[in-house]
Amino acid sequence: MVGVDLMAASAKPLFRAIAGQNPEGNPAPLFSGVLPAQRAPETGRDPLDYDPTPASATAAFLAVENVHINAHPGKVWESAVGGGHMAHVLKTNGHDVIGSDVVNRGYPGVILQSLYDFDEAPSSKMITNPPYCEINARDGHGRWLKHALGLGCGYIAFLLNADWPAARINGMDTLLHDHPPSIELLCCWKVDFRGLGAPPQRNSWFVWDTNRPAPEPNAWTRKRLYRDFIDPRQEVLL
Repeated sequence: MVGVDLMAASAKPLFRAIAGQNPEGNPAPLFSGVLPAQRAPETGRDPLDYDPTPASATAAFLAVENVHINAHPGKVWESAVGGGHMAHVLKTNGHDVIGSDVVNRGYPGVILQSLYDFDEAPSSKMITNPPYCEINARDGHGRWLKHALGLGCGYIAFLLNADWPAARINGMDTLLHDHPPSIELLCCWKVDFRGLGAPPQRNSWFVWDTNRPAPEPNAWTRKRLYRDFIDPRQEVLL
């Protein structure tokens, strides 16, 4: 009986500690040390939505699209070239590249010019990871795509959030009804743009190809894209 009484007495403080209370009913600290100041996590977002594209995302895309890209003449225009991460993979796959951007992030020979300042395309082929704030429905109202289509490129490919076409606001219904992509290539892996681990979103390559018209308004072909055969060493950002 004595043993039972002792155990019952000792269990109460333990329960109170687990419940986060001291005998007076006030919150009890778990330890007496001083906690460091807590801050909200850093988002790391660039004000221009600059997210360098991992090499495997471009390499996997080119593995299935190169034949269609080469069906159009001229160089490839990387219209948001940044530091040249995508341009490098394009070059290693046999493409000459024209790079433009609003800021110089180190790509040799970059044309410092906004997409919106181009009245005509320097090439019939545009492949890029555009700033999402310029092409989404909420902020950009699809403006980046509208301007790109107006430049008359025969081949346009954008790496975007896979949910991008789901928006219906700010004219997106009309835009995708009148200008549906030819094909969507859904990335069957999480594209880690910032090196912080797998992000919550999925990404797709959306392609507008005059040689492959969409089947009907507001409809397009969707296929799965894999990176299984891509050398992981290509993930090194050059």
